[in-house]
Amino acid sequence: MKLDRITSHPGRMNGQPCVRNIRLTVRRVIELLATYPDRQELRQEFPELEEEDIQQCLIFASSYLDDRIIALSGNYETVNQ
Repeated sequence: MKLDRITSHPGRMNGQPCVRNIRLTVRRVIELLATYPDRQELRQEFPELEEEDIQQCLIFASSYLDDRIIALSGNYETVNQ
């Protein structure tokens, strides 16, 4: 799939991949999806973000994951903020 909405320029946002040349990084979009599970609310807060932007961010992020199986220990740590 062509990710034509994901852009990256060394002089913008430290070269991080962004959505359509706006100052909204792919990383931030993924964080926003976790923060706003209701996409309607997400769109109210970020009206410039389109559904296709979200789809391409998810595809871009998932392309960095591979299908390795990683054994997790039985000791889970939590981070308190």
